[in-house]
Amino acid sequence: MKVIFLKDVKGKGKAGEVKNVADGYAQNFLIKGGYAVEATAANLKQLERNNDRKAQEEADLVAELKAVAKQLEKLTLQFPVKAGSGGKVFGSVSSKQIVEQLQKKHNIKIDRRKLQLDHAINTLGITEVPIGLHKDVNTSIRVQLVEE
Repeated sequence: MKVIFLKDVKGKGKAGEVKNVADGYAQNFLIKGGYAVEATAANLKQLERNNDRKAQEEADLVAELKAVAKQLEKLTLQFPVKAGSGGKVFGSVSSKQIVEQLQKKHNIKIDRRKLQLDHAINTLGITEVPIGLHKDVNTSIRVQLVEE
C-alpha cells in the first residue's frame, strides 16, 4: 500500500515522503497512529500544494535574509573598551554584546548562535565576524574595539 508519511518513522520514512509499505503495517500502525495517510489522488495533490507553499516560504525567507546580509556587510560596530599599555584589552566582547548592539542601534535582530565566533574578541582593531543566517545565506560583520 502506498502511504504519505505525516511524521518521521525511524527506519521507514520521513515526513512528506511517499512510500510503498505492507498493507497490515500501513493500516494497523501508520494510519491508526497518525504517522501516515493513504496515498490517494487527493492526498497526493494536497502534499504537492504543501510542498509548493513550503518552497515559496523558503524562497521568501532567503530573499529577506539576503537583504539583511547586505545591511550587515556595510556595518562596523564599535565597542569602547578599557585597554592597558601595549594595547592589552581588559575584558572582551562576546557574541551576546554584538547582538545586543545590533538590536539597539540598527534594529536588526539575529540569534546570537548565528554568529560564528569561536571565542570572545579581546584585541584592539577590526575583527571580521562571520554570520550564518541560513544554509544558503552567509555574511560577515566588522567589529571594532577602540580604546576608551
